[in-house]
Amino acid sequence: MKSTFKKLLPFAVVGVISGATTVGVQQYIGHDSNTADQSYFTSSKNASFVGMNTAAVGDDFVKAAKTTVPAVVTIKNYQTRSSSRASEQDLFDYFFGDPFGGRGQQRQKQQQQTPDNMPSGMGSGVIISPDGYIISNNHVVAGANKLEVVLSNKKSYIATLVGTDPNTDISLLKIEEKGLPFLNFANSDNIDVGQWVLAVGNPLGLNSTVTAGIISAKGRGIGILSGQGKASNPIESFIQTDAAINPGNSGGALVNVNGDLIGINSAISSTTGYYQGYGFAVPANLARKVVEDIKKFGIVQRGFLGVTSLDLSNDQQVAFYNRDKKANIKVGSGVYVTGFSKDSGAEDAGLKLGDIITKVDQMAITDFADLSISIGSKRPGDKVQVTYLRNGKETTTTVTLKDQNGGTSSRSKADLSVIEKIGAEFEPLNDRFKTEYGLNSGVVSKNVAEGGEMAKIGIVDDYIIIEINGKPVNSQKDVEKILDKYQGNVQVKFVDNYGRIYTKGFKMP
Repeated sequence: MKSTFKKLLPFAVVGVISGATTVGVQQYIGHDSNTADQSYFTSSKNASFVGMNTAAVGDDFVKAAKTTVPAVVTIKNYQTRSSSRASEQDLFDYFFGDPFGGRGQQRQKQQQQTPDNMPSGMGSGVIISPDGYIISNNHVVAGANKLEVVLSNKKSYIATLVGTDPNTDISLLKIEEKGLPFLNFANSDNIDVGQWVLAVGNPLGLNSTVTAGIISAKGRGIGILSGQGKASNPIESFIQTDAAINPGNSGGALVNVNGDLIGINSAISSTTGYYQGYGFAVPANLARKVVEDIKKFGIVQRGFLGVTSLDLSNDQQVAFYNRDKKANIKVGSGVYVTGFSKDSGAEDAGLKLGDIITKVDQMAITDFADLSISIGSKRPGDKVQVTYLRNGKETTTTVTLKDQNGGTSSRSKADLSVIEKIGAEFEPLNDRFKTEYGLNSGVVSKNVAEGGEMAKIGIVDDYIIIEINGKPVNSQKDVEKILDKYQGNVQVKFVDNYGRIYTKGFKMP
């Protein structure tokens, strides 16, 4: 699978965003500490089957469900059929198998024939403020030209997409309403494996469904974001749960027994595309930071250590690296530094090739997921204490995080370059290709960003852009010159992979 290959890649850019946290509440199911240890063989006349205190747990589940259900919504994604590429169901099919038993292509044909007033896909969302802000997954809203939000009371709204972040698979929407029920973020750093949780969402078209389970693991990286290729610097440190999660649950709530939000349900691990025991949720601290950035700055503020790395806990990745580099790195714990990016904060702080990162701000780093989430609590300009091993000796240094351009301050949409604003890069079209296809101008689209303006009008990698605003373009500089400081509607003339010519547009952000 594509995701398996991605896991074998020895280099992973350690670029992650940061976050603010709130104090959460944990509730534990108690037991009688005075109970004596019993022998396996006993003649006690009071013997009975061991069971949990079902009354207490049941009460907790009811309380959490009553709190959560009104704050979880259905999100309907409407999009142009010809450009429909990223519905929620497609994501589950791509990574976890076709739940239609090999009839996926037939389903896609049926979707293309579906009237435009029918949604292309449906997922879930969570109301996080009384004035209508809603958090969901990026893949739930991807490609939409209209988003409809339906509350648990069946009241419907057309939502505005405030922003998205493919690197964490988080999106923020807004509906115009007041006095809405909402959920509070808990501190997801305080959750424990074995803790009871509820998953609430709208799986398989079944509105307001509540399932219960436990947290079965933390800090899981499953390769889903990098595997799909839409995330340039994916952050995967999922909460794993055995509460039943199915397609349609995406974007819904994972809550503790108090009804506090500890995660946003995002994916399942399955051979069929349906629940087989494990679901995955974005931790609340990371999700909250992302939506706070989107709301305040319009974009996510990303902090970078500025290293490429090898996850020493991944034996396959280590073996691949050793074969490729003819090295003899040992499998173990921590993250091995294999290189540095330009203007690297880590290199400035004294780290060198071969160092093994073991802690960030006293948080133990056992694998790449740990490193991602630890840096994910910071912003560019923040300082972190990085502990590393060099030749067996432990050293700690202070690293100033930077953005991808080497900056250490926050940026807003107004600070973005033209290329960042429209969400694509461009390469010149060679003269031979122009001659063969009868073109006088053109650039080739590259690194088209999911949710960007170019992606919204149907442009993907390797499409040919002929003109922008009626002017021919032959280089990325041409595109930047035409759109620099431009405000208003942008007209784009482009050619798809089949040689069909389109003219579409968007409003310059």
